[in-house]
Amino acid sequence: MATHQDRIELSTSGHRDMHNLTEPVTSIVHRSSIDAGLVHVHNVGSTGAVGTIEFEPGLQQDLPEIFDELFPPGREYAHEQRWHDGNGHSHLQATTLSPSITVPVGDGEPILGTWQQIFHLECDVKPRERTIVVTVRGD
Repeated sequence: MATHQDRIELSTSGHRDMHNLTEPVTSIVHRSSIDAGLVHVHNVGSTGAVGTIEFEPGLQQDLPEIFDELFPPGREYAHEQRWHDGNGHSHLQATTLSPSITVPVGDGEPILGTWQQIFHLECDVKPRERTIVVTVRGD
């Protein structure tokens, strides 16, 4: 079983910034020469999340809004009482969404639905330089 690993470097503008990672992940899968297996996409850090969604403007607005309703900025989280950095909600949002996903690979391509794209969501309150580790494993 072969393994190929690469990174995507990403600059975000801060809270609610979403990026479509489908094309760079697909490029890494192509470079891996793995025909069948899995691709794992992981955000390094505790305030960014990765998932799949139909990457269109409405959902790019809806998803962060819903998470701000569930975990509102400005609330007195215990994290705030300890660190005073204003991002307790950021940690909770990113943890709930997850820092990583795994997608099957077939015929040398990530297997995604027609309207399914891989995204990164910045949950932190300030711009970040993110590293996304992409690991492809298979035959």
